Amino acid sequence: MKLFLSKIILFSFVVTNFFIGYCQINVPINSPFLKILGTVQDGGLPHIGCQKTCCTNPSLELKQKLKVTALSVTQPKIKSTLLFEATPDIISQWNLLENIPSAIFLTHAHMGHYSGLIHLGREALGAQNIPVYVMPRMNTFLKQNAPWSQLVSLKNIALNEIDVNSKSSIGQLYITPILVPHRDEFSETVGYKIEGPKKTVLFLPDIDKWSLWEMNLSQVLQTVDYAFIDGTFFDESELNYRPIEEIPHPLVKETIALIKTYSKRLRNKVYFIHMNHTNPMLDPESRVSKWVLEQGFNIAREGQIFKL
Repeated sequence: MKLFLSKIILFSFVVTNFFIGYCQINVPINSPFLKILGTVQDGGLPHIGCQKTCCTNPSLELKQKLKVTALSVTQPKIKSTLLFEATPDIISQWNLLENIPSAIFLTHAHMGHYSGLIHLGREALGAQNIPVYVMPRMNTFLKQNAPWSQLVSLKNIALNEIDVNSKSSIGQLYITPILVPHRDEFSETVGYKIEGPKKTVLFLPDIDKWSLWEMNLSQVLQTVDYAFIDGTFFDESELNYRPIEEIPHPLVKETIALIKTYSKRLRNKVYFIHMNHTNPMLDPESRVSKWVLEQGFNIAREGQIFKL
């Protein structure tokens, strides 16, 4: 009996270490890599005031709270980590970073994309001159409106203005803003092309209908290896509580219908991100999630890592 138990323990030890080793093989050590820090639309999940099963289901209590959309890009050799978006979940996302961010890149002035900056101020982190890359209108917005202006005056952040013709070089990375149509009440909206030494990424969490974009999605996909694009709503059934005119994101079903005409190679580059709390794609086991994958597309999940 003791011999039998010893063999079981030994087998468990071998299997455990095999899987630990396997996971370590897939985690980059020296090369730049991108990590998904969140996949949910600005309001997060659970969502304030939501009485739907997506937010009230008791099983949610057993799951980790899903975070608002953000990415980090780390260059281990120079101990540099870039944070893309400063979300309402910045505290928990910050704790997942390999290093204190050497810079933050913002896409636009909607609450899920910049409001986390407030935690860099004197009441919380008391940061010192963290570079924050922003477009011209966003630069003006942060400088001229409290409480964000205090972050600038106290030198918690150092604003770096960029434009559509700029390409920021940080270590082995090149980051280029791409202007997109969106509800630009306070600032313009951009996505980012992130070029690593081996792979290139498109990060485009918010856009209005694809037909309003002056660029061609097919051509853009040909220039990148991974495309994290707006997947806010799967279909119109999620919009029974607000007019779609107020939030004119491309429905995932519309995007799939458009991209389905593209080659399988291009379709496979697409990772839907920035999903509303009502979006069934947030559940990996949902019928909708499985259908999206069957069509040749991908769905971004927290914790995923991509080598650059």
